[in-house]
Amino acid sequence: MDISTDFLHKYNVSGPRYTSYPPANFFNESFTTSDYIRELKESNQQKPENISLYVHIPFCPKRCHFCGCSTVIAQRKMVVERYIKALKSEIKLVASHLDGSRPVTQIHWGGGTPNSISMSYIREIMDWIRQHFTLSAKAEIAMECSPAYLDYPHIDQLAEMGFNRISLGIQDFREDVLNVVNRDVPRHPVNEVVAYLRTKGFRGINLDFIYGLPMQTPESFKNTIDQAIAIRPDRIVTFSYAHVPWVKVAQKQLEAIGLPDANDKMKLFLQATAQLKEAGYISIGIDHFTLPDDDLTKAFNHKQLHRNFQGYCTLETTGQVYAFGASSISQLWGAYAQNHKEITKYMEAIEATGTAIERGYKLSKQELIVRSVINCIMCNGLLDLVEIADEFEISPDDLKTLLTFDPAKFVDFIEDGLMKLDNNHILLTEKGFLCARNIAMTLDPALKSGEGVYSKTV
Repeated sequence: MDISTDFLHKYNVSGPRYTSYPPANFFNESFTTSDYIRELKESNQQKPENISLYVHIPFCPKRCHFCGCSTVIAQRKMVVERYIKALKSEIKLVASHLDGSRPVTQIHWGGGTPNSISMSYIREIMDWIRQHFTLSAKAEIAMECSPAYLDYPHIDQLAEMGFNRISLGIQDFREDVLNVVNRDVPRHPVNEVVAYLRTKGFRGINLDFIYGLPMQTPESFKNTIDQAIAIRPDRIVTFSYAHVPWVKVAQKQLEAIGLPDANDKMKLFLQATAQLKEAGYISIGIDHFTLPDDDLTKAFNHKQLHRNFQGYCTLETTGQVYAFGASSISQLWGAYAQNHKEITKYMEAIEATGTAIERGYKLSKQELIVRSVINCIMCNGLLDLVEIADEFEISPDDLKTLLTFDPAKFVDFIEDGLMKLDNNHILLTEKGFLCARNIAMTLDPALKSGEGVYSKTV
C-alpha cells in the first residue's frame, strides 16, 4: 500500500474517533441522575435486548506517559476497598431498574490496570454481578491486563471466575521504548503466558501495541510485530498513539524525547499491516488484525461488526453497555451517561445516592440515525442508505437530506482509491479504512472541526 507525504498532509487532520456518536465532547452536565434512571428503565424496551457490563478499575501502580485513560496511582488498601464497596452499590442500584430476564452477554473489565488489584476484589465483584444479573451461558467475560503484573496463579483464578478473554497491553517488545514511556516490562515471557492462557480455555486473546511512541523505528517495530506473529494470538491490535497533551498533561514528557512525525508513524503502521497480512491475519475495522477463524473476522465478513468504548465486538453478542466505576460511560440506546472522573467524587456520590452521574447526553432521533450511519462506516466499511432508511422508517431521500449527503464531498476519496460510491452505497477499500474517520466526518452533520479538540485521524 503506497502512502505518500501528500496523502498524509491531505488526510491527517483533527477528527473524532467515533467510539460514540455524538462524541464525548458533546456530553453536558444538564443530563442528571433522574435522566439516567429514566433512560435505564426505558432501555428495557429498546434494542439490543442483551446487556453488556463494563467495570472500570482506575488503579495503576504507575502512570504510563502515553496513557489517555482516567487513572489513579498506587492507592492504599482502604481506598481500594472503599471503591469496591461503591462499585457494588452502583451495580445493585442499576440492576434494580433493569429487566432481570435480559441476558448479560458481555462483561468487560478495563482501567487503569484491573489486574493490579487483589484477585479477591475481582472475585467479590464477579460474585456480586452474578447475584444481580442473568449471565448467558456463552457470555464473553474479558479483562484488560498489564503483563507486568500478571502471574500464572492470577490466570488460574480468573479462569475459575469465568473469565474467558484477555487483552494483554504489550505496547512494544522493545524494553527501552517501554522504559522511556514509564511502562514496566512483562513479568513472564509473553509467549509462555499466551500458551498458558490457552490451556485454561481463554479464547479471542488480544495482544495490544501502540505505534507512534518515542524511539520506535521501522526496524524495531518490525521486530516487535514479528515476535507477536510468532506467538500467534487470535487478535493483534495496533493502536495509533493519540497525542492530546491538552487533555493528558503527562504526554508532554514524550515531546521532550521526540515523537515520530506523521510520515514515520504511517511507515510503522503500513509495515506492521504488511507483516500481519503475510502471516495470515485479516485486517478488520481501523486497527484490528484477526485470525480467519476468529469471531470478529466472521462478523466482519458478514458485515456484523460493532464498536463501542471497549472496542470491537459482534452484533450477535453486543448489548447496551451499563458501566460502573469512576469515569465509566454507559452507552444505552437513547443516551450516554458518564460518572465522575475523580475517584473521591465518584465514591462520595455513590455513598450518598447510589449513582455518580457527572454528565451525559440524550440522543435525538436524527442523532440515532447518524450514529447508525457512522457505525456502518467505522465497523464494516459499508453503508447501505436504503437499509438504514428502512430501519428508521424514513425515505432514502430524507436520510440523504439529514446527512447533507452530496456526492461532490466524496470526489477526492474516490479519486484517491479510498471508497466506491453508487446512488445508495458507500464501500470503503482496504486503503480507505486508513481514512475511515475522515469519510465518517463527511457524513456527520454536527461536526465542528478544530485543532486541539480531537486527535489526528491518520
